[in-house]
Amino acid sequence: MDIKDTARPLDGAGVSAFLRSLPVRPLLLGLGEARHFVGELGEVRNEIFRHLVEHEGYRSFAVESDCLRGLVVDDYVRTGAGTLDDVMERGFSHGFGASPANRELVRWMRAYNEEHEEKLRFFGFDGPLEYWAASPREALTALYALLDGPLPGTVVTGETLDTLLGPDDRWSNEATAMDPSQSIGRSADARRLRLIADDLVALLETQAPQLGTEDRERAELYARTAIGLLRYHYWMADASPARWTRLSALRDAMMATNLRAVAEHGPALVFSSNLHLQRNKSLMPFGDQRLEWWSAGAITATHLGDRYAFLASAFGTAGDDTPPPDTVEGILSTLPWDRCLVDARRLAEALTETAPRVSQDFAYFPLDPARLDMIDGVVFLKRVATLG
Repeated sequence: MDIKDTARPLDGAGVSAFLRSLPVRPLLLGLGEARHFVGELGEVRNEIFRHLVEHEGYRSFAVESDCLRGLVVDDYVRTGAGTLDDVMERGFSHGFGASPANRELVRWMRAYNEEHEEKLRFFGFDGPLEYWAASPREALTALYALLDGPLPGTVVTGETLDTLLGPDDRWSNEATAMDPSQSIGRSADARRLRLIADDLVALLETQAPQLGTEDRERAELYARTAIGLLRYHYWMADASPARWTRLSALRDAMMATNLRAVAEHGPALVFSSNLHLQRNKSLMPFGDQRLEWWSAGAITATHLGDRYAFLASAFGTAGDDTPPPDTVEGILSTLPWDRCLVDARRLAEALTETAPRVSQDFAYFPLDPARLDMIDGVVFLKRVATLG
């Protein structure tokens, strides 16, 4: 098979043809990042999303950013609340608010909603965490406020929550990332908060019929975030060798629960690292360890089946890093298009002896030639000029 027969130029027609080639229409279409902060990929993503909205009925976008901060962006794109500058500063985590492509996406979504009755939605689907994690205060107190009074038969009040939570900086202490002894995740207060959070989630179930749709969706988001954060903090205090594998798995599990909620507003485009969206286990060197855990995409696909589809991204020359000719990226670089959409399964059949790419850029995650058959397609950019 000629390698050219596995690919087509990346344009609207190609995206629509790709969707028609899938077994069923996906509720979630994942577009992976081979590396964060690549401007050209963000621009391509925006073009793909605009086409999906205008021609394929997509109405939601989800990005690897704090799910609670994402509410700020969603309010803005739906209602115009706030200013674009403020939303980009407060509505994103991980530094993604500084991305020109993200700013243009938010601006375009707001402009679209001003002219259309059926509104676009924006979601962050990551937890409020980096390697360390935020205080569960926002999630717990917001959930509590949406429910009908204190827990029946208990003395739990807003003041009780505030006392147990204490100062936020004792939760968000960045030093806990490398020193579990500084985590308060297994303190008496944290253990009591986990029980309270469980009771609040149960109370939400009993009161769900009296909540409006928006309040119920927000309460469910606050509930799963509070539970997820308290669980994450518990394992932040773990000193065993399994600590980072468990934390990585918990983060992707939180992502997956948020993605299943996004799927209820599908079809949606999801944008995140290839590592999080792929269908197989994620592998990552971490100091002297090799971490291995099931990705959010793998967990999501377990629940959605063919209603989850995954497009990985890959680059040819990235900055000064040029792929060897016997790697997947090196072979794709021989194609005549600067940007193309590749049928990954046909590509796997066409390639027989391919070496894994070893990138000079530690933040770039190359395509694994042994796992191409677990990807639906590849968005390939032959050349990206700069890396953030």
